[in-house]
Amino acid sequence: MQTYPFEPTQEFARQLDLNDQLAHFRNEFYVQPGSIYLDGNSLGLLSKRAETTLLKVLEDWKTLGIDGWMKGKYPWFGLSEKLGEMMAPLVGADPEEVIVTGSTTVNLHQLAATFYKPEGKRTKILADELNFPSDTYALQSQLHMHGYDPDTNLVRVKSRDGRFLDEEDIIAAMRDDIALVILPTVLYRSGQILDMKRLAEEAHKRSILIGFDACHSIGAIPHSFSEWKVDFAYWCNYKHLNGGPGSVAALYVNRRHFGTRAGLAGWFGSRKDKQFDMEHTLTAAETAGAYQIGTPHVLSLAPLIGSLEMFADAGIENIRQKSLQINQYLIALIENELAGMGFSIGNPRDEARRGGHVSLEHAEAARICKALKEKGVVPDFRSPNVVRLAPVALYTSYEEVWNAVQVLKQIMVEKQFEKFKNERGVVA
Repeated sequence: MQTYPFEPTQEFARQLDLNDQLAHFRNEFYVQPGSIYLDGNSLGLLSKRAETTLLKVLEDWKTLGIDGWMKGKYPWFGLSEKLGEMMAPLVGADPEEVIVTGSTTVNLHQLAATFYKPEGKRTKILADELNFPSDTYALQSQLHMHGYDPDTNLVRVKSRDGRFLDEEDIIAAMRDDIALVILPTVLYRSGQILDMKRLAEEAHKRSILIGFDACHSIGAIPHSFSEWKVDFAYWCNYKHLNGGPGSVAALYVNRRHFGTRAGLAGWFGSRKDKQFDMEHTLTAAETAGAYQIGTPHVLSLAPLIGSLEMFADAGIENIRQKSLQINQYLIALIENELAGMGFSIGNPRDEARRGGHVSLEHAEAARICKALKEKGVVPDFRSPNVVRLAPVALYTSYEEVWNAVQVLKQIMVEKQFEKFKNERGVVA
């Protein structure tokens, strides 16, 4: 584990900013004056590049009309494939293995419908009890459609402490009645990174296919899906990738599965040169594009063009390095400034196992989040007791982190949180 120098002073934070090689990217985002935005792991901020590419696509619609599908700077017909190529380095994949399409849950339904093939005693899906609920709903639905009872056929690995998953427990659950494994790359509450390489190897030893939900890791940590021989993955693009609310999601399918019939067919899964033949027999694409379903939401694709151009300039390894350092700096400040105030760090201590946010636990977490927002610090609450704080490598400064902790300290010392109810808002 790498160690970083630390001093609990504002001057030290400013020095870290001066030495930050990614600091100039902050100027490319719409950072609001008087606000410290630490919720980029839920919704990333708008960048000027994303705005520019969105406006360019709007302009093409305005001036070209239907010809925008094949003309203009970013022709819409192949835009999902172009973005898949741009996104592939972030997940360690070949360009043909990634397609930008659908939403997270739609893509999970597509991949489960494609790769969940119960046969004989292999009828069960292995998941976990800490994953985001939407994945569980989708898997329960898939089991229902195959005539199986989710209560017995959805096996959820239990956490030993309510924070983390133990890979040994996951592997032990890969029994001979498991047909498919679906797991998160990073746990959304605690930020724990699972050992994807090891889990893929262990699943394949047992002839089980394995897929990953990368919503909380894409754009924050490097991946090597192809090298690890992960069968498939899916993710959203509005968190660390700053694609905007409702941004089109993406999926990865390892090339060894190319040619596997899509469980849910649609005309955008066609081979491009055959799509407008209007035949009633589908000629599927020979890439991950085969797992598209419907027409892409072009205006929600457009911001990703600018965002992914910025990620290519910054480099995911550089982003990860700053993320590790600034999150460790935040943890050190919390432990230095907030000792004895009831907080505990809910992340793995090993930085190789920690994703892109800090999970700060407190019994009064919901009302503390409300007090932080009132003071201009934007956190994220996750039930039952987690304040998620996400310094984002491309636009969060070290001085902002220092200031945020001082605000939190004042809130706790003066008990400013007590005027709020300790319950979440409609959107936590």
